[in-house]
Order: sequence, then structure tokens, then C-alpha cells
Amino acid sequence: MSSTTPRHRELSLYRQYFELVAAGTKTIEVRVKYPHLADLAPGDIIRFRIKGTDETCEVRVERVTEYPDFEALLDGEGPADVNPTATRDEQLSNIRAIYPPEKEALGALAIQIGRLS
Repeated sequence: MSSTTPRHRELSLYRQYFELVAAGTKTIEVRVKYPHLADLAPGDIIRFRIKGTDETCEVRVERVTEYPDFEALLDGEGPADVNPTATRDEQLSNIRAIYPPEKEALGALAIQIGRLS
């Protein structure tokens, strides 16, 4: 019998998205498939931090799904779980403002998260 200890990671979030995660209304985090996130797995713990502050929020990774791009991710996951305060087109524009085309070309990760109490 083997036991695995969850891995802990710290990632930055913009305040507007941090507040949605902290409230439990944002249940899908969108990230580019950078090499350091390629092994992210269910059970891992992510501590989100608002950059430049001590404000943090911890979540457990429930699922990680890879998509070829952000459009496929939003279509596959549904925009309401990614950001319940913005339309699909607004979200696509906002995500692409954060990640330029060469980053999107690496692939997109939909990280389903659940708040830790």
C-alpha cells in the first residue's frame, strides 16, 4: 500500500479572480500548460496569492484537463465556472490579454478546484 502526500504550489492571481476563488464561485482556474504545471494532479494543494500582498487562499486540485487552446477550454468547461461575472467573449479577451499567442500555443489547462476550509 502506498500513500502519496499532496504537493503544494503557490500561484499568483489578480485580485478580481482571487476574490471569486475565495468566495467559492470560481471553480475552474485557467493556466497555460507551462512545464512546471505539467504534473499538476488531483489532490495537490494550490495556495493562491495576490501578488505583492500577504492575502492567500488555499484550494485542492480536483481535476486537471488539457485543451489545445482557450476557446476549446471555455467551450469544454463552460464559462460560468471559469468566471461567473463575465461572458464567454469577455473571458476569452481577458485570458488572451494575460497570455499572448505564443503562450496559448503551449496548451491550456482547466484546473478544477475546491476551497479548503
